[in-house]
Amino acid sequence: MKPYPTEDELPPFKTLNEVDFSATYSYADYMRFEFEERLEIIKGHLFKMSPAPSRIHQGISANIFVPIYNILKGKPCRVYSAPFDVRLAKKSVNDKEVFTVVQPDIVVVCDQTKLDKRGCIGAPDILVEILSPGNNKKELINKYEVYEEAGVKEYWIVSPSDKTFFRYILDDNGKFQPTKLLTEGEEVTTTIIPGFKLILEEVFQD
Repeated sequence: MKPYPTEDELPPFKTLNEVDFSATYSYADYMRFEFEERLEIIKGHLFKMSPAPSRIHQGISANIFVPIYNILKGKPCRVYSAPFDVRLAKKSVNDKEVFTVVQPDIVVVCDQTKLDKRGCIGAPDILVEILSPGNNKKELINKYEVYEEAGVKEYWIVSPSDKTFFRYILDDNGKFQPTKLLTEGEEVTTTIIPGFKLILEEVFQD
């Protein structure tokens, strides 16, 4: 009689219908997903990602990514755009004990020891989320909490519909501090990337 498979031998999830959204999942489970739909895990709970991003969403992403990419050439920091897995481990980096896996639109990582062939393990220096109609309040609240707990230095939230840019900056006590809401006609700078300037009029230019 064949023994019951161990956790490492469990079969893959072929379709989204096989997933129990009330269960708790780890990165090890996430690696068994073989369907096309994209999911994130936040504190063990699954969240469906929005359908394919809109043209406007993709344009804004490119308008933020390209200036960052250009200024980081030849420097130790790296910038990546979605899909790119960020694993935020709390106690252990073991796949079975990582319960938050997100795919921000853009990430900047300055500590290259956090990078491996599967993405980033640990807190990036900058995380950028471009809002879409599919984002729900619970998801955003949970992301704020896990990003703060993990020690993400800056969390940027961009709203295409309102053409606004909002940023949380981690203080010396490990707490996010909100900054002024910015919009077209204003610029964004960050101490993480010296000399960098993001012109919001160009970010929201279609």
